[in-house]
Parts: sequence; structure tokens; C-alpha cells
Amino acid sequence: MKRSEIKQHIIETASQLFYRNGYNLTGINEIISTSGVAKATLYNHFKSKEDICVAYLQHKNNSFIKQIEAFCLSKELGKSRVLALFEFLELFFEDQDFNGCWCIKTVAEIPRDNEIILTEIQTQKRDFIRFIEQLIIDNIEDINVQESFMMAKQVYLLYEAAVSESHLHKDAWPINSSKQLCNKII
Repeated sequence: MKRSEIKQHIIETASQLFYRNGYNLTGINEIISTSGVAKATLYNHFKSKEDICVAYLQHKNNSFIKQIEAFCLSKELGKSRVLALFEFLELFFEDQDFNGCWCIKTVAEIPRDNEIILTEIQTQKRDFIRFIEQLIIDNIEDINVQESFMMAKQVYLLYEAAVSESHLHKDAWPINSSKQLCNKII
């Protein structure tokens, strides 16, 4: 394998393990064993478990953003594109590997003073709010910039609550309820 392929393989392996088992319960030796790479190879690509975690967060987020954007943009112009956020989440929830939000799971496990991982998670969440805001701007008529930003934060909170609560209750009702509330907001 090429160097970039090896690094990607390590990231994908760590991503599966971190998402399924959690950050704290996944050790470096498990990543090495599962990925089939040598310890030296792993450390040639990553200085620490924290660096692997940041790569994991970026990998999950990049995949998520591409998928949700394509899904939303496949819908008819208008409110349906904003509501598609929740339709996408319902499909994500129905996936057998659904284990909640990778960011929230990770932030719950790291020490409060871990600025590197926290900053990455906060950046991803701000970017998601901006994505929602752009969906609103492009699909909701007669809305100004200030209103679109406030609405985006409200829709974001509904989405995040739906992720957490559907995971907690092992049921889609939080997603459906959040979608209904979103429809009222927009």
C-alpha cells in the first residue's frame, strides 16, 4: 500500500473502533491489531492517539457532510430541502451501526482541558450550522441574514436533540418530532 493508503486505512479502522467502542475504550494496540499495521507504521503517520482522534473526527465529518448535502440537494427546492435534514437522520438512525453523534460521544470522554479535540468538534458543529443556514437562505423565501442565522441555530438544536434522543430511546420518535417542530419554525 502507498503511504496515503496506509494512513487512510488506519483512520478508517480507528473510526470504526472509536465510533463503536468509544475513544477511551479503544487503545492504540487495538487500532494496530485491527488495522494490521506495525506500531512503528502507525507512529510514522500519527504522533499520538489524540492525533488519530482528530483524523477520525475529520473523516466522519467529511463523509457526513458530503452525504447529507447530496441528500438534501436531491430534494425539491423549498422547505423540503431543509426538512430533508431529518429524513437523512432517520435513514442514519435506521442503519445498524448507528451509535449517536461521534462528536458528542468523543467530547464526553475527553478531559475538559483537551483543547485540540474540543476545538475540532466545535469547528465541525459551527460548520454544520453554516450548512443549515445556507440551506435556509437558498430555500426559504423572504428571510434576512439575521433571521436565517437564528433559524439555523434553532434547526441545528432540533437536529442535535433528535440525534441524542433517538440514540437514547432507540426509537425514531425524537427525529419525527424534531422534523415536525422544524416544519413549524421554517
